[in-house]
Amino acid sequence: MDHPERGTPAHQPLHGFGNRAHIVFVTVCTKDRKNILASDAIHRHLVDIWSGSKQWLVGKYVILPDHIHLFCAPAQYEAENVRDWVKYWKAVSALHWPIEIDKPIWQSQAWDTQLRKGDSYSEKWRYVQNNPVRHRLVDNARDWPYQGELNKLQWHD
Repeated sequence: MDHPERGTPAHQPLHGFGNRAHIVFVTVCTKDRKNILASDAIHRHLVDIWSGSKQWLVGKYVILPDHIHLFCAPAQYEAENVRDWVKYWKAVSALHWPIEIDKPIWQSQAWDTQLRKGDSYSEKWRYVQNNPVRHRLVDNARDWPYQGELNKLQWHD
């Protein structure tokens, strides 16, 4: 999951499944995989931008040194597509980036996939949450400070 094999992200339109929520799993990497994300200042910076979004809600997320995994869902019925929303928050975050020498910040593309069933959110989260352990950044996933949940994204079966 950390290094998707797909050359170009497949930005597919959202597909409805009855009355269940649309939840999308997104991975965004830094330009040249620079280790610039794992700090309190950057964590706050990104959370402030995501929290201010009117188009998409961020659920659970993990910020690693060179990439981010997050789950998101449309905040309104006719939200912009996820690709445009990711482009937006990457641009805003880069424009106001607190450390000038880090620029450029982001790879031009991101990777996203819509989750297909309610169980996959919790299953994917368990996998994503353990990323800091797999990268040997912490011994226990709960000890990684750059993760959280901004909104409860729930399936309505």
